[in-house]
Amino acid sequence: MEDRQDKRPTLRDVARLAGVSHQTVSRAINDKGEIDPETRRRVLDAARQLRYRPSRFARGLVRPGAVTLGLIVPDVVNPFFPELIAGVIDAAEQAGWQVLISTSQDDPAREPELLRALAGQVDAMICYLFQPEDVIADAVEGVPLVVMSRSPQDPAFGAVDIDSGIGVRALVRHLAERGHRRIGMIDCPAAADAGRRVAFLAGAAELGLEVPPGAIVPVEQSMAGGEAGFVRLRRERPDLTAIFAFNDLVALGAHREARRRGVHIPGDVALAGFDGLTVGELIDPPLTTVYLNKRRMGELAVAQAQRLLAGDRPAPAVLETELVIRGSA
Repeated sequence: MEDRQDKRPTLRDVARLAGVSHQTVSRAINDKGEIDPETRRRVLDAARQLRYRPSRFARGLVRPGAVTLGLIVPDVVNPFFPELIAGVIDAAEQAGWQVLISTSQDDPAREPELLRALAGQVDAMICYLFQPEDVIADAVEGVPLVVMSRSPQDPAFGAVDIDSGIGVRALVRHLAERGHRRIGMIDCPAAADAGRRVAFLAGAAELGLEVPPGAIVPVEQSMAGGEAGFVRLRRERPDLTAIFAFNDLVALGAHREARRRGVHIPGDVALAGFDGLTVGELIDPPLTTVYLNKRRMGELAVAQAQRLLAGDRPAPAVLETELVIRGSA
């Protein structure tokens, strides 16, 4: 059984490890100007090593017993995230917690700044991030953190990861059963989720389907990216009979471009997405998709945060995906 500390580290524990007074620790953590930079660095290193975080209660920021959860998502306009946010809020309310929500505005460079800002205001955080783990760990400074859609190497982080393989492989089998032999993908490598592409290629290889050279094109994660990806595939690989888009937002862009060009879906080319957005049911034909329960993802994240606050180091929660067949493929 894994050893655990019986109590959270204190300011005096940090002072002992750093070899300074507790007053110096307080000045360093609160970024007071009268402290030597090297001493401040030593204190912060000790705080990170002990996973110490200042008490918000001691600073009078919240009432005793209250728990505040910070949530960072890349984009509140992307229809994926409102459902995730709703799941977090519902689960937090059931626990009696309050939630502070922020967005990186699809700019990973903003993430460390947002993490530092929230770290002084919340008890735990749930974040959809793209920065490397060492950057994240440095920015949160010991605040319990749950990362989304990734499996961290740092055991101090909670996590909710997505098992893309089950749903994507089911989609590839479905395409094979429908007679498709040459298939392609509109990918979003900047989203830092290679699992969908890996599962797509593995599923195709298992079934002997051909993914020709140039049949996977990289785009930005947006409807405009989907439009551009569809144009490129139709120009460079007109022999493709089916296209898998990285997510439904990208697929919607491809769908719109197909209609603009008079390309019939699924008659000329089948189209499928990933995420299971409700809006995919509203287009004609409705979008075949690899469904992900985004509310459940939010609920699992809150459960991970609860375990972290209790002193546990939980294994990542894994959310499975499933194929939802509609008219587009």
